[in-house]
Amino acid sequence: MFIEQPSFWLRWLYPAATWRMDKNDHSVYLTFDDGPIPESTPFILQTLREFKAKGTFFMVGENVLRYHDLYNQIVAEGHQVGNHTFNHLGSLKHMPITYAANVHKANELIHAHLFRPPHGWMKRTVYWWMNRHYRIIMWDLVTRDYSKWMTADDVLDNVKKYARNGSIITFHDSLKSIDKLHYALPQALKWLKEQGYEFKIFD
Repeated sequence: MFIEQPSFWLRWLYPAATWRMDKNDHSVYLTFDDGPIPESTPFILQTLREFKAKGTFFMVGENVLRYHDLYNQIVAEGHQVGNHTFNHLGSLKHMPITYAANVHKANELIHAHLFRPPHGWMKRTVYWWMNRHYRIIMWDLVTRDYSKWMTADDVLDNVKKYARNGSIITFHDSLKSIDKLHYALPQALKWLKEQGYEFKIFD
């Protein structure tokens, strides 16, 4: 089980994926999975504005379809977008062709060149196909803001403990996370700025 930072063997499974950016650059990459939804996205956008930070939103296609105004706002405010499948689909339970079709359906709405698989897993055939069509972005630090066993302080502590040069930090734009993010996200961004980190997005 991978906790906070991905294990070596997981990185080995998907060697062409991006797990961490330049370790010599004092920057971090904020990412938000699973949105957009009205219960959390507006708060995340407001917090990013307050800290003059940009992030990358890995969005679920059906959420974009329902809340296209939030998608438009994310793009208008200069954030990067990524594909997170149409239905938050897990690769291991579906045929590769079904999974690929689901990602394509999502991208007709999201228009992304970046992809992140839900749950962080892909069959090898899916990985091969995705790597041909997208830049696969994984993570260097999972805050675990989605976990019912974690408090907001725990989420913040994970950022403080594991953030480093080039970290790709994963938060979640979701109902499971938003209560913790009300405290943890602004405090995490405040701490990162105090440490001198710059917030960057992917090309």
